[in-house]
Amino acid sequence: MSKPERAADPAARRVSRRWPVISGLSAVALAALLGLVVVVRANGLAAEIDSEWMGEIIEHRSPIWEIPSLFMNALGGGLFGVLVVPLVVTLVIVLIKRPWAAGYYVGATVLSAAGVQVLKQVFGRARPEDMLVTSDFGSFPSGHVANAATMMVCLFIIFPRLWVALAGAAYTIVMLLSRTYLGAHWLTDTIGGLLLGAGVAIVLWAPVAAKLNGEREIAARRRLERERQRQTKEAR
Repeated sequence: MSKPERAADPAARRVSRRWPVISGLSAVALAALLGLVVVVRANGLAAEIDSEWMGEIIEHRSPIWEIPSLFMNALGGGLFGVLVVPLVVTLVIVLIKRPWAAGYYVGATVLSAAGVQVLKQVFGRARPEDMLVTSDFGSFPSGHVANAATMMVCLFIIFPRLWVALAGAAYTIVMLLSRTYLGAHWLTDTIGGLLLGAGVAIVLWAPVAAKLNGEREIAARRRLERERQRQTKEAR
């Protein structure tokens, strides 16, 4: 057993045998099933919920909302969203000496992106006609939202704090809204991306849960030791 695993609490060691694998795979399966429903049953056209949602979006479009939506488009896609953001996050995790966490985040990000491309090719769903941006082939699922959901879940697992969860959820929701506002995706595309991205992150968590927990415990002990040393020096 590696050093991080020895430092992990018993509950973390049992994660791989419990709900994460089942729940994560279920989320990925639901994403694929949703794609199958909207493409096969609706013949690749917009489902009723998609049409109604897009109608509301187009009716309420305004320059006030267009600017932040375009910002989210750049933040979550292209070289910046696909390469720069993940690289920065990975470097930060490495710098705080959490190599297993960094590897977990990179693996989940890559696998999530690959899953998005596979489903895009399988379903080949047409994008909405009223697009305000240029996008690649395949509307289902949303790569921007899948990437956001993967990052949200990974960072919460690595840094289990309430503010991390709230910030991640807010970021993912804003990304979801911006993709439909720009007409780059139907609503069900973004839901599929959310399920896929979160599901992949949860599935990959299971085999490394003990290592991630152990790394966190070791880091906490190091902080306490540094604090004790600082207090000792000040007391002299």
